Amino acid sequence: MLDRKISDLVVENPRRARLFEQLKIDYCCHGATPLADACRARGLDPQAIVRQIGDCDQRPGDRQIDWREKSLTELCDHIEQTHHQWLREALPRVKGLLDKVVEAHHEHHPELDDVAQTFAAMENELFPHMMKEERVLFPMIRQLEQATTLPQFHCGTVQNPIRVMHAEHELVGEALARMRKLTGGFAPPEDACTTYRVLLDALVELEQDLHQHIHKENNLLFPRAAQLEHRLAGAT
Repeated sequence: MLDRKISDLVVENPRRARLFEQLKIDYCCHGATPLADACRARGLDPQAIVRQIGDCDQRPGDRQIDWREKSLTELCDHIEQTHHQWLREALPRVKGLLDKVVEAHHEHHPELDDVAQTFAAMENELFPHMMKEERVLFPMIRQLEQATTLPQFHCGTVQNPIRVMHAEHELVGEALARMRKLTGGFAPPEDACTTYRVLLDALVELEQDLHQHIHKENNLLFPRAAQLEHRLAGAT
């Protein structure tokens, strides 16, 4: 198990994502990292983590959807209807909370100004990012799944927009990591008011959902779409 990629471990059992979130092990943007290397980077005992993964697998819980068994169209629909829709509602809410907290607390917590700037840059990235997926990449993937011969795309190959999405995911991952660092792991300071605490909880929820969102694209949707295009190219 130690030589397997983090992303493959989560694809195999999505419930492991929560454990990796708790361990601060990145399974989405840097999911290609082997488990042993990820443990070393975090200063964790690899064998202890393997045991924790085993415990996680044994615990009863709700059955998770195995997206490997679903069609690419179903996965695109799920990402749009679940993660994209949630983001469109969550981002304005977080911004409203952040504006209030910065106004009330920035004098004693100047790091909040950096949090606000980082969040604004990420928000400005995410809205056009989702639009490009919904209007360009996902329709291409749906077309590939329905095709019997290789479609001719205006951008040449599905891998071109996928590369763009990967790069933009990296920027989002960096923004999330920066906000986590600036807030000391989203930990409320002693003088935090209720709104401050609600904001930090909202940022945790945003981070977790984006990790799941990016994981499903980087490690499930995009590789399968590229493999399908390759198979269709070989059939022509």
